[in-house]
Amino acid sequence: MLTRPRWLLHIEGAAIFALSLFFYRQGHYGWGLYALLFLAPDLSMLGYLANVKIGSATYNLLHTSIFPIGVLLFALVRAEAGPLPYALIWISHIGFDRMLGYGLKYPTQFRDTHLQRV
Repeated sequence: MLTRPRWLLHIEGAAIFALSLFFYRQGHYGWGLYALLFLAPDLSMLGYLANVKIGSATYNLLHTSIFPIGVLLFALVRAEAGPLPYALIWISHIGFDRMLGYGLKYPTQFRDTHLQRV
């Protein structure tokens, strides 16, 4: 198992997804909001309508963990609970994508990701 990075990345994605769901539930946030926003980062795929370079850039911008973790840290440091559910939904989406094998995109074509060719 430890010599199969692809499976480790899928398991890691599943763990991130599960952990974000756990904290979302612990925060007693609304599941309607979760359902409404869970697929919102995928709107970044509209960039592919322009071209593959813009598409991969917009997709990667919303599918890297840097920004939702930044929102999460901002909320925790400032003790403001308002942004927490949004950060957790965003992290959840990224974990779910990684669990399914979807990764950050290369500017060659949509199917080329850092995890595998989808």
